[in-house]
Amino acid sequence: MRSLSVLLLALSLLLLAGCATVSGPTPAQQAANAQANALYQRGDYQGAARTWDNLSAQNPNGNEGNDYRLRAADAWYVAGQPARTAQLLATVDDTRLRGLDAARYNLLKGELALAHDPQQALAIAAMLPRALPAPLDLRAARLQAEAASVLGDRWASARARVRMASLLTGKARQQNARDIERMLVALGVPTLQKQARELPAGDPMLPWLGRALHRLGSALPKNLPQLMRPAGTVIAQGGSPTQEGFHTYHQIALLLPLSGPLKVAGEAVAEGFLTAYFNTPEAQPRPLLHVYDTQGTQAGTLAAYQQAQSAGADLVVGPLARDDVAALFSSNPTLPVLALNHPDSSVNPPQGSVEFGLMPADDGAQAAARMLQQGIRSAVVFIAGSENEQRAAQAFKVQFEAGGGDVLTLQTLPQGTVNYASEIRNAMPGLGANGGIFIAVPPETARLLIPQIRVARLRQPVFASMQVYSGSPNALDRDLDGVQFPDAPWLYDAQPGLPVRARLMRNLPVVAGHGARLFAFGMDADLLSPYFVWLQQHPGSYVAGATGQLSVDAQGHVQRTPIWVQFNNGVAMPMAGTLALSAPTQ
Repeated sequence: MRSLSVLLLALSLLLLAGCATVSGPTPAQQAANAQANALYQRGDYQGAARTWDNLSAQNPNGNEGNDYRLRAADAWYVAGQPARTAQLLATVDDTRLRGLDAARYNLLKGELALAHDPQQALAIAAMLPRALPAPLDLRAARLQAEAASVLGDRWASARARVRMASLLTGKARQQNARDIERMLVALGVPTLQKQARELPAGDPMLPWLGRALHRLGSALPKNLPQLMRPAGTVIAQGGSPTQEGFHTYHQIALLLPLSGPLKVAGEAVAEGFLTAYFNTPEAQPRPLLHVYDTQGTQAGTLAAYQQAQSAGADLVVGPLARDDVAALFSSNPTLPVLALNHPDSSVNPPQGSVEFGLMPADDGAQAAARMLQQGIRSAVVFIAGSENEQRAAQAFKVQFEAGGGDVLTLQTLPQGTVNYASEIRNAMPGLGANGGIFIAVPPETARLLIPQIRVARLRQPVFASMQVYSGSPNALDRDLDGVQFPDAPWLYDAQPGLPVRARLMRNLPVVAGHGARLFAFGMDADLLSPYFVWLQQHPGSYVAGATGQLSVDAQGHVQRTPIWVQFNNGVAMPMAGTLALSAPTQ
């Protein structure tokens, strides 16, 4: 009987112990834990650490105490107390940790190891799961970046920092961008080109490689878009027809320089945008439109953005100048932005925003791709020497050589003379019958250069950047017969669904002159505005625009596929096989 009593007493104690184990923290402890989490989120890491220290003292054993010690160690580390972190981490039983807690424990071990054993820190960083909450993911990427940097692996460090880029904001993001570019530039052109060849299309490192190569006077070959289906296809959704990919904005803010040194360009873009805006079919909702003058300055741009945001805009189109785009992107705008240029800085478009520009380098890449398609494997290049011409020539060289071609020579034409015999003579050696010629020069220079090329009995086909044509008929262009160049289809009424250029000329002088391409660019800004988010999410989709077929790559850059034009009897005419695809309904 006594033995049975002892047994029942033991069972009762076990049951009581079990109840204590599963009861968990008291309401007061739960409240304290919630308070610690709130302090941590507010950035009071020491306050959070002390609270978790107290909770761990109240629960020296069991899983709760283990968890509190881990959280206290983490908070002390973020508060800049690595010694206290190491002391606490030594008391954490890692065998009890699962999931996110296990990852946090290993991350702390790696961060502590960085100071004395960067190789171990790098190994720990590599084994951390990638599906972490953003704050821990940022720390994991930073650990990998810093460990690789200490070990002298600039490529691995830059790659980890690219992972950090989307997790940072403000000045930290800008500094990270500078660090990425600095590390990549230090690797040099051959290494960067080799890495670029080995990376798959769409890899997030590619835009950064392009920026670093640009700093070094080189470039990446472009991945020219493969156009497969247009945006704006009418589909039945919920019983009513709608345009696929179309997004309705309630108020658009157009930020352009309507005063200052860029006034003429800003007005041409504005007139094009307004023309397309008022060409919207009546059946489609037309968003409110407010136009703001950026004055062509960074300060003016930021002020205009703030005004637009205060007025309730839900989309910003612009600004136009490179520096202004860079300033706006660096300010971390909360509104989506369709920027009308590509900044020269390493600032990427913010999430949900894109860059769109008429880039001289695009002409060079398009010309190289076309020559390669026609079986041309050797080429000579003539430029007049401006920065835009140099960019077009560099892009041509990179694209042509990446496709197996050989650029034999690049001749810069001297200023202040009309005789290019010496430059042509220098370009002739090695240029066989299956070779080609690329020129990046203005019309006046081209009208002098092309006849001299023919006098020198060079019969190879000549390809040019779009600046070879002024945008208006000129009798002197007979000297350019046979020259091919990429251009905006709207200039030749080769794009259905858009306002006819000849009709607009009566009331808008800019349409007939040098501003015609900027006018077309402005129309495309309006055409893109409802579709650019969908285009980025759907590779191969495009909008048939005034400057070409428009698609958006994974990095937020609008890609423009122009038509090909040739001079015949002095008239610039679209070539056979030109894309002529219907513009989307807005």
